[in-house]
Amino acid sequence: MTFLHLLRRLFGLFSLLLLALAVYLIWTGYQRADVGDPGLDPSLAGEGDETRLWLGWGLLALSFLGRFVWPLLLAKGGGKAPPIERGEARDLIGADGSELRVETFGPKDGPVLILTHGWGLDSTVWRYARAHLADRFRLIVWDLPGLGKSKLPPDHRIQLERFAEDLRTVIGVAEGKPVVLVGHSIGGMTLQTLAGLRPELMGDQVKGLVLLNTTHLRPIRTTALSGLVQALWPVLLAPLLKLQIWLSPLFHLMAWQSYLSGQAHIAVRIGGFGRHVTRQQLEHVTLLSTKNSPGVQAKGDFAMMDWDVTRKLPDIRVPTLVVVGDRDLVTRPDAGETIAKAIPGARLQRMEGCGHMGFYEYSDAYDATIANFASEVLADQPVAASPPLA
Repeated sequence: MTFLHLLRRLFGLFSLLLLALAVYLIWTGYQRADVGDPGLDPSLAGEGDETRLWLGWGLLALSFLGRFVWPLLLAKGGGKAPPIERGEARDLIGADGSELRVETFGPKDGPVLILTHGWGLDSTVWRYARAHLADRFRLIVWDLPGLGKSKLPPDHRIQLERFAEDLRTVIGVAEGKPVVLVGHSIGGMTLQTLAGLRPELMGDQVKGLVLLNTTHLRPIRTTALSGLVQALWPVLLAPLLKLQIWLSPLFHLMAWQSYLSGQAHIAVRIGGFGRHVTRQQLEHVTLLSTKNSPGVQAKGDFAMMDWDVTRKLPDIRVPTLVVVGDRDLVTRPDAGETIAKAIPGARLQRMEGCGHMGFYEYSDAYDATIANFASEVLADQPVAASPPLA
């Protein structure tokens, strides 16, 4: 449970309250219009009912059409984003029986990058990376179990160790070629878990790690307002997540209503992005976090609560690039700084003005940084230096 997830719950609740208020105003407005209010001056009744009805219908419209309004105020118009395309797809069976959707882009003989997305999203968030990198790199992307087009294992359990073994399965798609692993948020946590569980892969087939906006221990310790989130965890947040698992269809309806009202967009804008997010970017990320099952997302939140690889970081003996955003509220920059200090020889890249979705919002700079690092560790020709952030 991170600051962003907490914001989603709060704005989702507010969205429901607005909807309830709209229904109440419309209902009582029509009731008063039909039967009148004996205690009200008849000359004023019609005027009061009309105001109530207009306000009620306005709030009702905002409850279902707000997603067209709020992004106009929250984000820039921006240029056209790369299209969301699906690559050459295959379905793999993970070690625990999960069904993994894996897709590939770029030249088959190119140096290989394997990209692992963050929680609540899917592999389509690498749309910019595909546009920037697939001309010279072989990109392998996959959906984490339960998200996108991948399915949970038969026992429906979620663990970071299982994700790591699933990633090991995905590495097999490279057919023995050296690879660089790139992971955002829980994707970066998965990479660190794999390095601890399968050290024999590090330096052998895996030539480098790129950790984007991620942490090294349970996220409630490294999120914004971590003290408040940790205090609320046992008494409010954990019980709420259990309800989210048990009543997943109901919470899914609530998530869609929050999406339609635009309240979900507000939460994602505050918690996920920096200064220059576009409306297309805000819409895509908000939609993904709405489409994916709330029950699955809650299980993933629980899986992260007992996770900690801090003591294993010094054992990672492979070139590592750690990228942090100085405006990241989901994972504070100091988490990445700790990782970079603990892993021998790791490099730290600090991105100014970037939030948790920096790799998406500032894709030019992030992708150039990834390409430079991957080119070096895979003994490829380096590309131009990363462009400065605006």
